[in-house]
Amino acid sequence: MSLVIGLTGGIASGKSTVSNIFKEMNITVFDADIEARLAVMKGETAYHKIIADFGEGILMDTGEIDRQKLGSIIFNQADKRQRLNEIVHPEVRKRMNDQVEKAKQNGEEVIVLDIPLLFESKLTYMVDKTLLVFVDNETQLKRLMVRNNLSVEDAEARIHSQMPLADKIKLADAVINNNGAIEETKKQLLNVLVQFGIKN
Repeated sequence: MSLVIGLTGGIASGKSTVSNIFKEMNITVFDADIEARLAVMKGETAYHKIIADFGEGILMDTGEIDRQKLGSIIFNQADKRQRLNEIVHPEVRKRMNDQVEKAKQNGEEVIVLDIPLLFESKLTYMVDKTLLVFVDNETQLKRLMVRNNLSVEDAEARIHSQMPLADKIKLADAVINNNGAIEETKKQLLNVLVQFGIKN
């Protein structure tokens, strides 16, 4: 029996850190962001649908989608953003489901789906347990400003565009507090796996 864990967090909460710890433990991680990029590659189903909806003006000379051009369209128009999500999200879910099935057939005990908008996109049905990586507001703001070289206003705008981490805590099966050192985060992750019935 395989256990599928949905890993999520907020922007700059350290979800990638936890994802990397899973990988160091030889646990398979499927990343929704990577799958979203692959789903819109030239020739893929979503690629053709995006061009049909957004026109060929969003293509680079190579024929690949210019992510910046597309980004500038959807960033300012909610209806276009919703349409893009309607095209891309089902493809990403399909890709991840296929990979989970393969991993289960290979007898993997634990499979992790790294999905930033796990709760917002109502994708918890895809997983058995949910794990949230949490940091306090001050730490999140500081890390985001440093990581992306943003002003306080820009960093706050990005944070506020997501569901508050405090709301996600109520929805998660387990929470890792990532305010401290990486060793502390690792220790918490091992405890969570025990809590989920996984002996390491």
